[in-house]
Parts: sequence; C-alpha cells; structure tokens
Amino acid sequence: MQPELILRPMSRTELDVLVEWAAAEGWNPGRNDAQIFWDSDPKGFIAAELGGELVAGGSIVSYGGRCGFMGFFIVRPDQRGRGLGKRLWFHRRDLLITRLRSPAVIGMDGVFNMQDFYGRGGFVFSHRDRRFEGIGAASETAAALVDLSEVPFAELLRFDTSHFPAPRETFLRAWITQPGSCALGVLREEALCGYGVIRPCRRGYKIGPLFATNEGIAEALFRGLSDFAVGESIFLDVPEDNPEGIALAQRHSMNEVFGCARMYYGPPPVLPSGEIYGATTLELG
Repeated sequence: MQPELILRPMSRTELDVLVEWAAAEGWNPGRNDAQIFWDSDPKGFIAAELGGELVAGGSIVSYGGRCGFMGFFIVRPDQRGRGLGKRLWFHRRDLLITRLRSPAVIGMDGVFNMQDFYGRGGFVFSHRDRRFEGIGAASETAAALVDLSEVPFAELLRFDTSHFPAPRETFLRAWITQPGSCALGVLREEALCGYGVIRPCRRGYKIGPLFATNEGIAEALFRGLSDFAVGESIFLDVPEDNPEGIALAQRHSMNEVFGCARMYYGPPPVLPSGEIYGATTLELG
C-alpha cells in the first residue's frame, strides 16, 4: 500500500534542505536567503511528506496580505513524474489565496517549459526575466552614490514600494543589511531615486534589486555594486520589458545564462517597468 502524501507547514530546518536541493539544481541561492526568506513569513513555506520523508516543497509568502509570491517549488529528483508536484502546487496556490485579501494577487517566476501548467492554474504571462552573468569590475565610486544605511528607512520603503506590489518592510530591513553584501543608493534633494543590493551566493554574487528612475542612475549603481565583487561572477535578473536594462547588461559584456517567465494570478500590479533594471529575487519577487 502506497504511503499517503502529507502536505503541511515546513520547518525551518527543512527549508535548509530545500535550499540544498535548489543549489544542486543550479539555482545558485544566496548564502543568507534561507534565513531572510523565513523571517519574512515563517508561515509561507509548505512541505510535502511521503513515508515520513520530505519529498517536495515551496514557498507561499504573503506580503501583509496585499500580495503573495509562489517560489522555491522543487520536487526531490527521485520523486518526480508521479504527480506529487502537481498536488503540492495547487495546494500551495489555494492556501495562499486564503492568506490574501480579495482579489488575490499572486506573482511567480516559472521556468519556461512549465508555463502551460501554470497557465492552467490561472496564472497569466507578464514578461520574461532574463538572467545575465558577467564579471565584477573595478570602478571609481560615483559621487552620487551613498551607502544605503545613510538613507532614512521610511524613504527607502517608500521608493521600494513604488517598484514592488506591496510594502515588504521585514524583508527589506534584512535584505539590505545581510552579511557579505553591499547596498547603495542615490539621493537627490533627500529623495531616493535609485538603489541596488549585491549579495553573496553559492557561486559569485547576485545584484537585486536594481531600481532607478533613469538609465544614468542605474549605470552608476551597477558600477558601484560591481566594484564590490571585482573578479567574481555577478548575476543580474533583468525584466525583458525594460530594454534599457537589457542594454545595460549587454554593455557590461554580460551573457544571458537563464530565464524565467513572470506570471500573475489575479489583477497584475501596475509598476514602472522602465525603472526596474533588476528583479530582487526569482524566489520571492
């Protein structure tokens, strides 16, 4: 008799297992991602258990009930092809809907070959997020750049919320101060007009987010963040609906190495796509 599939809340230690699976798949998670993701929403991770063993999992993070994000969806390789992932995915979607205000708005970044499956679950394609890889290069620090710790957090939250579907205060406080990272901003008359973060990953560093009100500010931020990782591999997930972001990556001799489809369930958020040069993370939005 086959054991019953149990879908339940994930423990903190199980999230570490999921991160190791993701690393084995080549997702190159950030070195601090697990703790930051967990602290953002400890109820936002669902495990699939079979015969007393963890066989799959994924996130259903809620940002204050105003929007949600589904990510980190992974099935243990030896358990694939049995329909377990499908049951887990729909369970996660339905549970996340109950955690959000109506109408539920949920985002996700899915691999391209799964788009049809996600579409059958009610998600609609928005754009592609294209991952570029390059090498960190030394650069003179632009006079306009400031350490993000010098920016009042209320101003940072205001600017970030104008580029993300909902306020994410808990996540943001941890993201910009994580060990081994660098966070830079540009202020004009005490108003933030761009910021970016570069964080250490299993291999190299990822830049995200990279938000800027114009290409010049994005360029200065990118150079400053790249200078933090001289000689190291750096990655940037650029939304394809920002052609200036694609041009920035190409201008710095970055090569496209991966991509995901950004999709939304419910009314898609209205965001300034031309100011989003790099997504924060494909796992949590």
